[in-house]
Amino acid sequence: MRRVPTGTVRPGWEEQVARDGLVFLDSQLPGGEVVKYWREGPYYEFSAAEVDELEEHVRTIFAMCVEAGDHLLANPALLRRMGIPEAAFAEIARTWEEEPPSVYARFDLRYAGVGELADADPSLRVPKLLEFNADTPTSLLESAVIQWRWFEHTQQGGDQWNSLHERLVAAWRRQIGEHERRTGRPVARIHFAYTADETSGEDQMNTTYLADTAREAGYEVELLHTEDIGLGEDGNFYDLHRRRIEVIFKLYPWEWLVEDRFGPAVIASGRRPGGTVWIEPIYKMLWSNKGLLPVLWRLYRDDPHRRRYLLPAYFADEPHGLSRYVVKPLLGREGANIRIVDEVGTVLETPGPYGDEGAVVQEFAALPDFSGADGSHHPVLGAWLVDGEPAGLAIRESPGLVTDNLSFFVPHVIR
Repeated sequence: MRRVPTGTVRPGWEEQVARDGLVFLDSQLPGGEVVKYWREGPYYEFSAAEVDELEEHVRTIFAMCVEAGDHLLANPALLRRMGIPEAAFAEIARTWEEEPPSVYARFDLRYAGVGELADADPSLRVPKLLEFNADTPTSLLESAVIQWRWFEHTQQGGDQWNSLHERLVAAWRRQIGEHERRTGRPVARIHFAYTADETSGEDQMNTTYLADTAREAGYEVELLHTEDIGLGEDGNFYDLHRRRIEVIFKLYPWEWLVEDRFGPAVIASGRRPGGTVWIEPIYKMLWSNKGLLPVLWRLYRDDPHRRRYLLPAYFADEPHGLSRYVVKPLLGREGANIRIVDEVGTVLETPGPYGDEGAVVQEFAALPDFSGADGSHHPVLGAWLVDGEPAGLAIRESPGLVTDNLSFFVPHVIR
């Protein structure tokens, strides 16, 4: 794996990515400077062998998470420790066993493959799990569409790890088809919801793209704001046209949804015959919580093969003996409320609204630094899963140690 700093820059690339849906190109830094979220020019290059190995690593990590889910459901005390409301336990267990439709997820990984950085730090040769974005991951549009169009236009590299679009279309067909066979009822329409509170266009475009893949799979789709979903007196959910919502994808995290005033009705709707099917399913609360990290470490720390994918992690109120570590809120997002600590004290702390729900500590392992004339570049690899299978790669890089909402998206190729 290497970073190419000066690749092809397409004439009119800003207009091109906007036409492809990247309407949230501009990011404003704290000092007021506006920078471009998409990196045009630089790219990361992988060997085919690195990508093949990454796919197998991702399969193994996902299998570990499935085993961790079984362990969590057998130990409700751990669910409480993760701050999951007890009212959701039964519905989490039901969906875990029945496997209603689930389409996508993303692992965030620390990795540098083969090269000078890994020669200096061999731990970078195997991906380390930083977190599992299992419920509402974004950067899907950039991964599936924007960087693929970039690859087609610039003709740099021989290929790209990117089967996202075709796998998403196939996932809708298989998952909704399975649901129809299980229930004996055809799905007339799939609703897609995102919150009106997110005004950059990122949530809207990611949701719209997913809806496009479902439409291509042969389903009628309808987009709406989560704030416009109505609860009928019959306990069913309806859109603004008074049409009952049978199946809905929501880019709205479960931890918010269960605490909403309609939360009890949402939980109940899944249990009722003919009730609303929510995508992603509520069992994703087991994985989208940072409490998954210490659970995985407990399960696999004595397994020499599988522990290599993990950094030591503990719930924040446990003794851990780590001299350098990162404190992560259980439900934190986009690098908010992260605290990095070393032997002397706090090295870095980011602001944000999270932390009251509890936290975990994870051993600090610096991201690789593909530094250049313009400074440091610390990439996090986002490995996509579609229908439970590895499907592609997103790379976000930052000049600092924390990947946040001001990080840059950088395309990649296979050599």
